[in-house]
Amino acid sequence: MISRRTKKSNIDDNYLQNQLKQSGAVPVHIAIIMDGNGRWAKKRNLPRVAGHKEGVESVRDIVEVCGQLGVQHLTLYAFSTENWKRPKDEVSMLMRLLMNALRDETDKLHKNNVRVNAIGDISALPVEVRNELNDAKEKTLNNTGLQLHLALSYSGRWDITQAVRKIADEIKTGNLSPDQITGEIIEKHLTTQNIPDPDLLVRTSGEFRISNFLLWQLAYSEIFISTVCWPDFRRNQLYEAIIDYQKRERRFGMVSEQLGKTSSEFNFVKKILKHVSG
Repeated sequence: MISRRTKKSNIDDNYLQNQLKQSGAVPVHIAIIMDGNGRWAKKRNLPRVAGHKEGVESVRDIVEVCGQLGVQHLTLYAFSTENWKRPKDEVSMLMRLLMNALRDETDKLHKNNVRVNAIGDISALPVEVRNELNDAKEKTLNNTGLQLHLALSYSGRWDITQAVRKIADEIKTGNLSPDQITGEIIEKHLTTQNIPDPDLLVRTSGEFRISNFLLWQLAYSEIFISTVCWPDFRRNQLYEAIIDYQKRERRFGMVSEQLGKTSSEFNFVKKILKHVSG
């Protein structure tokens, strides 16, 4: 997407990114529920596949800008365990789209120092998709920039269930006792082990639910709901989400005085928000 921009728009974009970095903390981990592809297509009298294809363009732009902003982790809810219930033709189309996107984008991701990871029941994916995914993970394994986590055949309940099974196995073999189970033990058995909890959850298309996504990990995440459908969600919409995030006071159960923050830390916010929204 960046290649389509004019020189002036690139300068404006660099300005906005610098302002964002100065105005407050950029989230370490952003998680996104990419919703609204079908509705986007329906509004335009297009087949659903058109919405999914345009959604790939949004993924490309958001991954790129997260790397530019210094976001360390980006988790995209790409395919849920419930999505297997969709019509067979649509599931097949989504798998082909995923496979092609991995094939087409891996070199660029590698060039941009992005490391590709996946969470979910990967064994449920078609072998061709697993092969492309493994190639992408292997090629980008040593990259040190943005870590891109693709949630595939994933749901929060599935993740917690598989973690409980592993813990039960350890108890059965005598390697763990029930009174040793803590929050840290559970986190060690989730597929998000070694990934920090999301600071910011973004959901597109105006829906107010988390749809079985990262149920354990979102306990203290800030939530931003965008009314924009995913195919129209690009970097300016992400800037709005981050600006909103920077205005939040994250107390984690404490009180404001314990945090030692003042509202003066957010002096840049109104100025940037005005610039982004035009």
